[in-house]
Amino acid sequence: MPKKVDRHERRTRIADALMRVAARQGMEAVSLRHVAAEAGVSPGMVQHYFRTKDEMMAFAMAVVRERNQARVTEAVSRLGDDPPPRLLLRTMIATLLPLTEESREDGRVALAFLAYTAVRPEAGEGLREDTRELVAFMASLIPGPWREERATGLLALMEGLGIYLLGGQYTAEQAVAALDAQLDILFAPAGA
Repeated sequence: MPKKVDRHERRTRIADALMRVAARQGMEAVSLRHVAAEAGVSPGMVQHYFRTKDEMMAFAMAVVRERNQARVTEAVSRLGDDPPPRLLLRTMIATLLPLTEESREDGRVALAFLAYTAVRPEAGEGLREDTRELVAFMASLIPGPWREERATGLLALMEGLGIYLLGGQYTAEQAVAALDAQLDILFAPAGA
């Protein structure tokens, strides 16, 4: 009887290889040949699961998204039922920042994918939808006027801190202090 192949497992294995190549050498090094060698499979197998580099990139980014969602869900669940909005936002953002080795690797892939979508906007449609959803959720937690604009700024702060953490310009302590300062401003009592 032929062995049953787990398609998702194989695609994930290839995506993991893509992420390792991208994290070590940048997105320009991602090629069918490099990914196949990193995954320990034939280039034909990679082509079987991904017809184009864009498909491979989109799947790898989906894997990063799933990992981030799992980390955030776990961190938020530790807060208990109905955590205060400021604490919920801080926990989510701190969890998404590249503060651990695992999240740094995912962060490098996400950054590379973001750069990739800058020159191939069609590859970033899923990322745009994720951004809209994240901004809307963050806005629902922020008090006062201009919630969407404030949430957009908070997301930009998170992304900027992530870039500077990955580049080594900021330490984890500096990034978390900047996040806390921004949240203090957003959640300050009216007139303060």
